[in-house]
Amino acid sequence: MSHETPAPHDGAARPHQPDIMTRFKAVASNPLFGVVIALAVIFILSCTLSSNFLTAFNMKIIARSLAFVGLVTIGQAILMILGELDLSVGAIGGLAGVAGGIFMVQAGLDPWLSLVLCLALGTGCGLLNGLLITKLKLHSLVLTIGMAGVYGGANLVLTKGVAITGIPSNISFLGRGMLFGLPVPFVILLLCLVIVSFVMIRTPLGRYVYAIGSNNAAARMLGIRVDAIRICAFSAAGFFSALAGILMVARLGTAQPSIGDTWVLAPIAAAVIGGVATTGGLGSPFGAVLGAVIIGIIENVIVLFGISPYWQSIVSGGIVVAAISFDSLARRYFNREA
Repeated sequence: MSHETPAPHDGAARPHQPDIMTRFKAVASNPLFGVVIALAVIFILSCTLSSNFLTAFNMKIIARSLAFVGLVTIGQAILMILGELDLSVGAIGGLAGVAGGIFMVQAGLDPWLSLVLCLALGTGCGLLNGLLITKLKLHSLVLTIGMAGVYGGANLVLTKGVAITGIPSNISFLGRGMLFGLPVPFVILLLCLVIVSFVMIRTPLGRYVYAIGSNNAAARMLGIRVDAIRICAFSAAGFFSALAGILMVARLGTAQPSIGDTWVLAPIAAAVIGGVATTGGLGSPFGAVLGAVIIGIIENVIVLFGISPYWQSIVSGGIVVAAISFDSLARRYFNREA
């Protein structure tokens, strides 16, 4: 008598294959998905609306302008992931730029030594912010509003509101030069972004930042040195602001007291647009810089259409409100779905 072995059921033999909708939802759940789609739509619309948009000259203008706000955005994004906020970053950048002009022109120091001193000054300002917040148990938003006044006031005291001219040409390459066909400030931005992204994703320090932003109390219970990491994050924000400030001085050839005045709202808006949660624990510096690209393109199109530059402030403020509102509504929706 022959015994036939029944064929296994096809459904049981084959592993479950996710359908197209499941795969799409997995991709769409990535915080960067919406940012990339929005960037692509805005880029295509800009190309369609203006024939001068997609030119090599205009792309270099966007890249160079993006570098300064992008550097400040990296520092602000780190703080926002940590659950903090620094409204003095623009004032720190302005103070560092002015100090660089004083070091180089009035004190006669070597331009490269002056640059190092500027970065140290900015880092020190961020360190001071972090120490005051952690040691005195102050809220970062309130403290940095006050410190913005202190740094901005020091800027005016040092310059008396007058630009410092005669910046040595040795450092002009940092602000105006080209490297690999790209503006040097933009290359510096990319380099900083790669380093920070690696730290945030691949190192324990980066994981601690996300852990603290997600749940401060739980992070303390796990033995994470919360205050030390917060101080480091504020110091990093000060460093990137100072770097943006001295690069702007190199670009302009003068140390303007107004440097950094517009570096407050834009980095916050860019970070939120780029998927950084206002409550901390979510997002990435890479996404934040993509958000800065979106804002940069919008402002560039405003200029191309000959719209008054005064509208840029309205647009930036409107983007901040829209981004924060969308972020809040989206989180309410997903929390309800969960």
